[in-house]
Amino acid sequence: MLSLPSGRFAARLLLTLAGLLAGVPASAQSTQDLLPVTEAYKLSADASQPGVLKLHWTIAPDYYLYRGRMKFTGGDGVTLGEAQLPDGEKHHDEYLGDVETYHHGIDAQIPYTVAAGTARLTLSVQYQGCHEVDPKICYPPHTEKLDLALPAGAGAASAPAQGFGAALRAIDAGHALGAGSAALPAEQAFRVEALATAPDRLLLRWTMAKGYYLYRDQTALSVPDAPALKLVPAWPAGTAHQDEHFGQVTVYFDQVEVPVGIAGDLQGRRQLTVQAAFQGCQDGGICYPVMTRSLQVELPAAAANGAAAATKDDAIAAPETGLLLALLLAFGGGLILNLMPCVLPVLSIKAVSVLESGESPARARRHALLYTAGVLSSFAVVGGVIVGLRSAGHALGWGAQLQQPLVVAVLACVMFAVGLSMSGVVQFGASLGNTGAALANRSGPAGDFFTGVLAVVVASPCTAPFMGSALAYAFAAPIAAALAVFLMLGIGLALPFLLVGFVPALARRLPRPGRWMETLKQVLAFPMYLTAVWLAWVLAHQRGADAIGLLLVAMVALAMALWWFERSRSRGAFSRALVLVLAVLVAVPLYYLSQVPAPTRAAATVEGVVAYTPQKLAELRQAGTPVFVDMTADWCVTCKANEHAVLDTDAFRALLTKTGAVYMKGDWTDVNPTIAAFLQQYHSPGVPLYVVFPKGGGEGRQLPTVLTRGIVERALTEASR
Repeated sequence: MLSLPSGRFAARLLLTLAGLLAGVPASAQSTQDLLPVTEAYKLSADASQPGVLKLHWTIAPDYYLYRGRMKFTGGDGVTLGEAQLPDGEKHHDEYLGDVETYHHGIDAQIPYTVAAGTARLTLSVQYQGCHEVDPKICYPPHTEKLDLALPAGAGAASAPAQGFGAALRAIDAGHALGAGSAALPAEQAFRVEALATAPDRLLLRWTMAKGYYLYRDQTALSVPDAPALKLVPAWPAGTAHQDEHFGQVTVYFDQVEVPVGIAGDLQGRRQLTVQAAFQGCQDGGICYPVMTRSLQVELPAAAANGAAAATKDDAIAAPETGLLLALLLAFGGGLILNLMPCVLPVLSIKAVSVLESGESPARARRHALLYTAGVLSSFAVVGGVIVGLRSAGHALGWGAQLQQPLVVAVLACVMFAVGLSMSGVVQFGASLGNTGAALANRSGPAGDFFTGVLAVVVASPCTAPFMGSALAYAFAAPIAAALAVFLMLGIGLALPFLLVGFVPALARRLPRPGRWMETLKQVLAFPMYLTAVWLAWVLAHQRGADAIGLLLVAMVALAMALWWFERSRSRGAFSRALVLVLAVLVAVPLYYLSQVPAPTRAAATVEGVVAYTPQKLAELRQAGTPVFVDMTADWCVTCKANEHAVLDTDAFRALLTKTGAVYMKGDWTDVNPTIAAFLQQYHSPGVPLYVVFPKGGGEGRQLPTVLTRGIVERALTEASR
């Protein structure tokens, strides 16, 4: 006999069952033969006796109900006593331990009282059961809402239902539309997130599992602790759907983002609790009861007229950088990026290309100009995308493209391919000793330009000193000023090679070409391989071992394609066509990698580290505890450098003990609207972000992106006074 435990293990069990059922022979009973939940367990209610509600379930053959999975909740003005349930059939369940179950039927009685003026007897009845023969499957917990007339003398006359609640009571939310494969728990089938895009605007995002959809018109938004505020959603176009219960409706599959306006006086609120009630179904399967989620949203400061503005308390977080200073900081930050470890592998490529140019000034200038064009074009594209998304009300941070697993995997393959080229497996450009000069004339400029593009891509996980303020200015500045800041970053990044290309005195100091350069080129391939390894490590944190397996398959296919590409140079058309076939094989595992779901992340268990949530931060601050907030990501090289040098040390842990501070960490490796809202609140373009909240209250102090022990010690010492 199969039973269903609660919690995360239940979700895993349901998924396992779904996979096992997929392999059942055609002769076995199909899941399509399962009854809808309300036919497997038919519930009837009798409220004719004052003060006692009688319930009866008629249970279909081969189905059973759990006694311990029944729950009864009274509605407005209704107080329920202890339910009187008969003893069930006792046995030991593999997952739940000792349980009692019911077959065929069950009668229950629930005493109740109603408050004066209560018009109807309303309550929710939750139960759960299973099918005990093939296919063995358990239904998700099911809730039915009862709305019954009170017997004479038990309450006042009934009142008409109004509004959204009446619409929900018009249908039993748990009725099945049919029985398909085992359904996911509601928390996995429907995920909802919220973030503030302006002081009076929110963005709600629903993400549905594959094969599930959300009703547009069965959704209600409210602010329970501020009833005067009204939330006005602007729903995008959805999919037309003919529904058994509601008729022609609009639904959403996969994901939907809904801009929501806040109407009413916020009265300086910095945090809002949004309650979202919504309903959805499995396509061709069960419909879920109405789900209610409470979402905490951090709001940016607002001026009296409703526009965003920094208050006096926000002065420490607001960017006060002028355009000229922002340009200088961007130039300095771009220049220092050349020394960051994430850019070093690409500099290896450029070092070889400049050395290969020998003493030819024309070739040196060409290398420098094309590399600079690639850098500036890439920064212009990044700036344009960020400005465009900002204008549309979306939030995007520096390095946020590495939150996308497919981008990480493709970039790892690119670094791997470049390493293979430098190792001599494949020749993309000209070889040393002027071999293949014709090929160089065609592919050399493209290679220089692409190297500049690659430098910008791999530089994004790094944040150099001076960059933080410049990027914060760019993320909030007018379009022209923002683009100027990004272009100045590019000029700083490209400057060393511009100088080498256009200053003959520097070029003359470069070593003369020779056979030793081939060895150097092969040695410099290994930083490229290490970069690919680092990106694979990031991917493992984002999507787990399955994604790493698919990435390794893609890399093997890529190596095969490049190997055959080199061999096909002197062969016929068939050999060159085979290169295209092998290249397509690289895309297959990458496609499946993009479908791998994110693993369930457990709460932080590292000793001395508290996982960031707005609620926990507010609780600590209310208690008068100083807090060090660290917003980080696995792909952020600057974050990892700070952890190694300062935060993951015995000295830092001793400092926390001395000051009584709590170390709170937020992980932005994947998309996380809660952390994005915190970054936006402090005008941070990305991670790392470090904020120290003082013991006695007041606004947090934002620290530089590159930490030293002295900076952290001074900040925590002051916060603990």
